[in-house]
Amino acid sequence: MTANLLGTSVEDILGEVFDDEPDELFVVNPSADAIESFVDAATHFEGPLPETRLLADDRLLKDVMDDFLVASNTADLIENDVLTLRTADDLSRSSLLVTDDRVVALVTAGDQTAGLVTDDAEFVPVALGAVEGDWDDAEEYTLRTPAISRVRQTLDEEISPEVEGDFDDVMASMETARGDGDGLDEVTVSLLVAAKNRVLLYDISKWGEDVGIASKATFSRTKTKLEDMGLIDTEKVPIDVGRPRLRLKLADDRLQDAPPSELANVAQTILR
Repeated sequence: MTANLLGTSVEDILGEVFDDEPDELFVVNPSADAIESFVDAATHFEGPLPETRLLADDRLLKDVMDDFLVASNTADLIENDVLTLRTADDLSRSSLLVTDDRVVALVTAGDQTAGLVTDDAEFVPVALGAVEGDWDDAEEYTLRTPAISRVRQTLDEEISPEVEGDFDDVMASMETARGDGDGLDEVTVSLLVAAKNRVLLYDISKWGEDVGIASKATFSRTKTKLEDMGLIDTEKVPIDVGRPRLRLKLADDRLQDAPPSELANVAQTILR
């Protein structure tokens, strides 16, 4: 059985695998970085993608999917019938990429990940059978994050093209969207972009609940938090029947002057 080196980064390795155009691909016991790299590579790959079954540690996958940037792109792959997710609590296999004609072991050393590949005609079917068994025994993983394409489409149609463009620019400028100090979460970004465009709180929170980002109550609590921190403000807008609604607006001159691509960085600077 021979083995050859297939790239020295997960992105390079996946690019080689995708270029080979397999019908199916198993991604078994990947690291958090490998999951993120797969989602990024699959999202940006321009050719046909294999039907991929990703089997990961349950807690690790949940942690990775707490990042809206990763989860919303993952949801796109799922909706396009490219990806299926399952989890297990006691995965003991090495990190592997398995197709019907080769097995790639992902070996990490320092900041590099090598892909050691074999196409041995006797070994590959055995490995494929083993990971198929793992898959059959695993639990289905339900991702509740909405697909980013649906988020963009509904923002454009239900709020405005300007808000959708600003939301996209803000998200593109962020490395993570967890709300853990390293990145704002998706609710905060939605409210900041809405405030930049003077959108009604009712409209953005209804959109957010309908598309599956968060409940109206979560939007309301986050709005109050951002008000208390001096990032946004509101003004009452009378309506024909019922209580006046609240129009969102940015409260800090630094945010008002910032282009969308800098809005997240400026907001995090204010919050620190």
